[in-house]
Amino acid sequence: MHMSTFEPRCAEYATRVTDSFARQGAMQTLGARLGLVAPGAVDIVLDWACGLTQQHGFLHAGMVATALDSACGYAGFSLMAPDAAVLTIEFKINLLAPAKGQRFRMEGRVIKPGRTITVCEGRAFAIDDSQEKLIATMGCTLMAVSGRDNIQG
Repeated sequence: MHMSTFEPRCAEYATRVTDSFARQGAMQTLGARLGLVAPGAVDIVLDWACGLTQQHGFLHAGMVATALDSACGYAGFSLMAPDAAVLTIEFKINLLAPAKGQRFRMEGRVIKPGRTITVCEGRAFAIDDSQEKLIATMGCTLMAVSGRDNIQG
């Protein structure tokens, strides 16, 4: 996926992304880890695990959507102001192939950053024997939220 060059609004963007990711119980439940963290681009990786599958042994579509949503969210968050938190306000996922693999890589990329609304695209890849196969795409819209005590980045 094309990766545009964006200037982060916060010099500590990578620390903010890493710290926020560490607080996400959902990502811990999936056994997910951060891969690439760059301005406007975040990859999340996870290994196949039986507890994340549907009845045929494929990674469940809900798990794919969850990890892709987080990859897009953190890609957008990397460009947000230091006092902003991120919330997803909409996403659409296209499931292109069964999520069959030893590992998975979810990439989120900012298409259009904004002060309040950011638009991202995501792609999910299944990895077997170092071969990547595209299994899903996502369009994701994010909102920067500031001034709310109960929302952290």
